[in-house]
Amino acid sequence: MTVVHIPKSTILSSYAHYLMVEQQEKKAKDVRGFGSDNSSKTANSTAAPVDDGSSAKAGQDITIPQLEDYCDDFTADIKNKLATLTLSHETYSEALENREVYLKHPPVFSHKLEIDAPITNQKNSGRCWIFAGLNMLRQHMMKEYNLDELELSEPFVFFYDKLEKSNWFLESILKTLDEDLDGRLVQLLLAGPVQDGGQWDMFVALVEKYGVVPKEAYPETVHTADSGQMDWLITTKLREYAKEIRTEHANGKSISELRKMKDRMLREIHKVISVSLGQPPKTIDWSFYSKDKKFHEFRNVTPLEFYKNHVKQDCAKFVSLVNDPRNEYMRKYTVDYRGNVYGAEPVHFINLSVQRLKDCAIRVLKSGHPVWFGCDVGKFFSRSHGMMDTKAIDYKSAFDFDFGMTKAERLQYGDSTITHAMVLTGVHVEDGKPVRWRVENSWGESVGNKGYLTMTDRWFDEFVYQIVIEKGELSKEVLDVLDQEAVVLPPWDLMLGVFGK
Repeated sequence: MTVVHIPKSTILSSYAHYLMVEQQEKKAKDVRGFGSDNSSKTANSTAAPVDDGSSAKAGQDITIPQLEDYCDDFTADIKNKLATLTLSHETYSEALENREVYLKHPPVFSHKLEIDAPITNQKNSGRCWIFAGLNMLRQHMMKEYNLDELELSEPFVFFYDKLEKSNWFLESILKTLDEDLDGRLVQLLLAGPVQDGGQWDMFVALVEKYGVVPKEAYPETVHTADSGQMDWLITTKLREYAKEIRTEHANGKSISELRKMKDRMLREIHKVISVSLGQPPKTIDWSFYSKDKKFHEFRNVTPLEFYKNHVKQDCAKFVSLVNDPRNEYMRKYTVDYRGNVYGAEPVHFINLSVQRLKDCAIRVLKSGHPVWFGCDVGKFFSRSHGMMDTKAIDYKSAFDFDFGMTKAERLQYGDSTITHAMVLTGVHVEDGKPVRWRVENSWGESVGNKGYLTMTDRWFDEFVYQIVIEKGELSKEVLDVLDQEAVVLPPWDLMLGVFGK
């Protein structure tokens, strides 16, 4: 048998020609989703079933004649063969990358921060929220100390996050001793006691309690750059501790006795983290050259002194604004059992329209400051060009369907949530409206435009859920929402989850 190898360029060229002809002949039709005419329909809208004659084929099982019908339908369309030849050798994001999108949105911005800080790399860990927080804080320091480069120590914050999350988990187990072990709440707690992900308020709790240090004072180790093994070890021990605590509670031990057990458990967890990462410094010496070649040195500085006297950004004065179209706007929300540091300010946020979020972000960027934000990064993302756009990956050309859910519906049906935190460092505005946004990521320089990404405004509408803004940038109307009693969302709610990619 002779095997004919068709060059990939020929396949793609034929495929493109076929799609061009198909586009010209295809009738326009209204498709719901991403702002189309039917996007106003809600997830609760229903219609009576209509018998279209296909019910004779449809049943509970997949029948062989039914499958043969699927296969005949597939092979009847030559476009499917062309798509298979292409996509069997390439990923969706590579083969279906929409060239028109990144040509229309070059990495040029009408408003951009003065400082381009070196791109950081969280490597094989979920520490994005820590990286984004520290990347935001370093901007002010680099300007004040006239620095070419600066990186604050993510491992330092990571160390204390693991320890605090372990304590948070054990306290949650103590709080739920009378809950059913097989119930939804306890099983949720057991599912991921010390996952790498986090939230803005969790970042604030850590730096306010422990401070920060420069990266050279506490650098990466194997287990910060690739946290899977350490996470597994801590998680296994914490589940073992949870079983021990619940068993001893059933045997009649008091809460004070159980907390003595908890102290022994935390001592063991502290040992695991210290062996894996090394113990964080109690004091540091910080010396550096500024851009004008002058030498500077600060000796015997504690991490909290470094945060207060050198970072000089009060993280407690920032507030989370989210766009959650499932819930009422201009309301304050929190999520039950969400946090890491006991005694810290609870995780909370103000729900606003997406337009309000964008207005706030533009105002802060124009004033020369970065914006921490959370989004669902994997949706319609071209990694090679660092492009986030709702048409960046042309699924319709390959599969002949669109995506019909609204932002609210994607949250309701578990199709979207916050998965990644980054920093906004610029915006391009035309005729008073944002067109695209400049994003500082933490995946190293190999992704996107030397580590920076471009996000279109329509992608912002659909997949950005959270920004963090200093209270002084907000109107009195929005600030007054902070005085409300927070609406408590259940711990399994997808909004404002702990995230890290």
